[in-house]
Amino acid sequence: MKIQQSSEDYLEAMLMLKERRGYVRSVDVATQLGVTKPSVSYATKRLRENGYITMDTDGLIGLTDAGMEIAARIYERHKLLTQILIDLGVSEEAAREDACKIEHDLSIETFDVIREHVHHCHSIHVE
Repeated sequence: MKIQQSSEDYLEAMLMLKERRGYVRSVDVATQLGVTKPSVSYATKRLRENGYITMDTDGLIGLTDAGMEIAARIYERHKLLTQILIDLGVSEEAAREDACKIEHDLSIETFDVIREHVHHCHSIHVE
């Protein structure tokens, strides 16, 4: 299931908003990602057409099973990579930014090995 990095960013942001607020609106996605409302409108249209999100009559966004799978995978990568970088001494802000860059490019194999190593060593605890 290969989708564009920008789509992964949108799905991840939607999952984060859902966890934090209990709902997802386009305007909140725009704020979260620092993009314009028209950009969100275009992206949500594409994500809906591809079966990753739904939108109800009130404009609330929901993740489909396929969308949730991608969002959860990217968000897990983001959290773990951020924590690794922080534990290595990187500032929290830089760690978050760098984790966002890295999370999309790692192969499944590489991330699985990193995650297994971290859990095996118990040196990094991701919340």
